[in-house]
Amino acid sequence: MPVEGAIPQISGIEMYGNSIPAGTVGGDLFEYINFQQRYDIGGRIARAHKLAERYLQPLAEGAQPRNEVDIHVKWLELRSGYNPSDAVEYRKAKSSEQLRIAEELQELYTNAGVLLVDAEGHGVIAAKIASTVHDTFHTAMLSELDHSGTSTTDMFERINIRLAQSATARNALSGSTEYSPRELATMIYGEIHSNGLFRFVNFGHPPPLIFSAKYRRFMDIGTCCFAQFPPLGLEIPRDHPDRSRYAFIRLRKNYMTDSDVSEIVLMGRGDIIFLYTDGVYDGSDEQGRKDLERIMDEHKHESSKTICDMVLDYAVEKDDHLRQIGEFEHIDDKTVFIIKSA
Repeated sequence: MPVEGAIPQISGIEMYGNSIPAGTVGGDLFEYINFQQRYDIGGRIARAHKLAERYLQPLAEGAQPRNEVDIHVKWLELRSGYNPSDAVEYRKAKSSEQLRIAEELQELYTNAGVLLVDAEGHGVIAAKIASTVHDTFHTAMLSELDHSGTSTTDMFERINIRLAQSATARNALSGSTEYSPRELATMIYGEIHSNGLFRFVNFGHPPPLIFSAKYRRFMDIGTCCFAQFPPLGLEIPRDHPDRSRYAFIRLRKNYMTDSDVSEIVLMGRGDIIFLYTDGVYDGSDEQGRKDLERIMDEHKHESSKTICDMVLDYAVEKDDHLRQIGEFEHIDDKTVFIIKSA
């Protein structure tokens, strides 16, 4: 779990999360993505502007390439029908791309991300699966900020394919192809903006609940309003070049697009976006939903940390009841994340 010092500070937004494993270790993972703390945004913007200038500068005759644009221009020069204007236009395009990246990076000063992962089961194996998702996520994010200045749907396609089951070897989400059942992990990643907009992608995770402080209840938005993919690694685009290298997956018609990124807007003061794992609420228990709604209503004027603590206390009490009646198999890792309009 992240320390409180990692909580991003966004004007008008409060957020807090916590997690309780079912055992010594668990398969739930959550993390604040504090862009300002984790990355040198100013340094990245300065680099993008510097590259925008360098990409426009022709390479001196006989000089070694200085960057990827020089390498491509030298390749162009070897093609039949090469025209010097081709190199000029290419340099302009790549320079413009860096200026766009600088603009995208600027948005990170007022945004923050949240990552929730829930590996099936609990214990060391589940923790290893969640850790693999975590490491893959951060590697992909570094690449995204270098090449796009922000997270894109391509990033999540890469994470998804990394967690697919190899047809030729074991990986973190696959047991023995012949003898063991498939191990799964769900993931939800979203970014909250200072204007209250929450944009997120969902791979098999329970959808967020939105509590309205004005109406004192969870809003009935319906799952049809949110795009959702199967758990990580279970589905890849049918035209992915490596599709034949993975086993036991469904083929999706298209790659992810921006239309597959769902949006929620916190409209009023005290409104709450509630993220959770199924150790807290599985999304189907009507009484559980009413209990959580009551907790939100009773504590809506308090801090996001207090609300998170109250929900986890409720989940722990449910576990105590399950132990008393001997239903230990229903006890799971518990994670709660609260995003509140302050």
